[in-house]
Amino acid sequence: MIRHVVHFTWSDAADDARRAETVAALRRLPEQVPGSLGFTVAPDAGLVEGNAHAVLVADFPDAEAFRRYATDPVHLAVIAEHVRPYLAARSAVQYEL
Repeated sequence: MIRHVVHFTWSDAADDARRAETVAALRRLPEQVPGSLGFTVAPDAGLVEGNAHAVLVADFPDAEAFRRYATDPVHLAVIAEHVRPYLAARSAVQYEL
């Protein structure tokens, strides 16, 4: 199994409404792009200064399923419309469970 973890830090252009809309768009991905076994998107709880603003954690049965998700046109469209224009920084890792 492959776990995909992404930390998002939003730019100043992303107000609270924009951040909520982006998180909502990311949360719809499992309904639109098949293949994940588990999928969580959440804003940071605000407990520690300097954290990223949101996280995505998704589990896939194997590397091929992750690659299909990563290159799916719907996934890429959500990133292009809802993430990239408001992104200050992004960090990701995929690892085997």
